[in-house]
Amino acid sequence: MTATQPTDSPTGAPLVSVRGVTKRFGTGDEAVVALSDVTLDVAQGDFVSLIGPSGCGKSTLLRTIADLTPATDGEVLVSGKSAHQARCDRDYGMVFQKATLFNWRTVRRNVELPLEIMGHSRQDRTARADEMLELVELSDFARKRPHQLSGGMQQRVAIARALAFEPSLLLMDEPFGALDEITRERLNDELLRIWQRTGTTIVFVTHSIPEAVFLSNRIVVMSPRPGRILAEIPVDLPYPRDEATRELPRYYELVTEVRETLRAAERA
Repeated sequence: MTATQPTDSPTGAPLVSVRGVTKRFGTGDEAVVALSDVTLDVAQGDFVSLIGPSGCGKSTLLRTIADLTPATDGEVLVSGKSAHQARCDRDYGMVFQKATLFNWRTVRRNVELPLEIMGHSRQDRTARADEMLELVELSDFARKRPHQLSGGMQQRVAIARALAFEPSLLLMDEPFGALDEITRERLNDELLRIWQRTGTTIVFVTHSIPEAVFLSNRIVVMSPRPGRILAEIPVDLPYPRDEATRELPRYYELVTEVRETLRAAERA
């Protein structure tokens, strides 16, 4: 995959379809509305970033797609199935802000874990884990323990694990938020390389406007709570992207557009 032309699934439907989703936590006067009437489509091959102020429901929306937080109202379909069925069928992988690796397992065995749960043979698990570690450029660390790796390397292991069973969709909840800026930019570069190699559809939550512009082919801007979709901004920067992309006038124009959309929402 070398360009930014997402396509619908073979059935003609989007890979992810969110329709009129509202999420309330609690009941009665104590209820908190996190999402309100959210509708969103994500096509196969998309790289979509969700961005908005803290507490706007970005992560809640991601978790609703993942069937980790059920919607109060509305519908979520993944690959034409309910979010619950898609989770049962392992149609998506997920990467959180923390790598959540098991220190008693080697790096390779952490990557093997979902395949082990799914009943793959040891030979198949090892071969696939080694393939994924090569993809994230960590083959030399297969026998290390997670605590022996830097934070950035641990996140690369988490990405390898999430991709090990070849999901059609990768959900990422601020995976680089705790990293320093230089490491973060380097992992942005690596994530794009992985996305272009695998063609996996990605929905990515971030607080960083520059990160969203650099990575995405579309940015979804959300309002302060209750979270609504304010705008969907296409990112027309060419792929592949690299350090020179961050110096393009168009890059700065898009950063400004996203920032002004967010500021307008806060003033409203």
